[in-house]
Amino acid sequence: MSELVVIGFGDEKKAFEMRAVLQKLQKENHIDMEDVVVVTKGDKGKLRIHKSDSFTTAADVVRTYLETLLGIMFVYPLFAGYEGSDAAGSSRKLSKVGIDEKFMKELDETLTPASSALFVLVRKDTPDKVLEAIKGFKGKVLKTSLTTDEEDELRKVMEQD
Repeated sequence: MSELVVIGFGDEKKAFEMRAVLQKLQKENHIDMEDVVVVTKGDKGKLRIHKSDSFTTAADVVRTYLETLLGIMFVYPLFAGYEGSDAAGSSRKLSKVGIDEKFMKELDETLTPASSALFVLVRKDTPDKVLEAIKGFKGKVLKTSLTTDEEDELRKVMEQD
């Protein structure tokens, strides 16, 4: 089963830089990613989803899932008292896959103008190699399906000076 990791950054470039590092690690067989997607929010607040071209059709189902998930997250007014059954229904669907309102609010707060987030689906990895490679990125771990210990270790690395 794959693990979802979502990391937010205070600028638009860091998520792309970290994606490049992870793709290099994949070529070196230190990580096996199903997909990796960057979401940016421009200076004027426009959201863009940036897919990676390095994944083959085997990742298309995962990519479609991520794009649908991200589309629902940003299309429906989930961050405040929402109205209408469509938004409420979408919120319930997202909570079934572990995306709750708390996460939505945190993502909305993190993705301020001129910021980015990295969504990664990881099948397996070599944790020591991956953690060493991503030191210094200064991102905020927003969501994972990792164990508590693994998530704590990732947070320590991401917050390290």
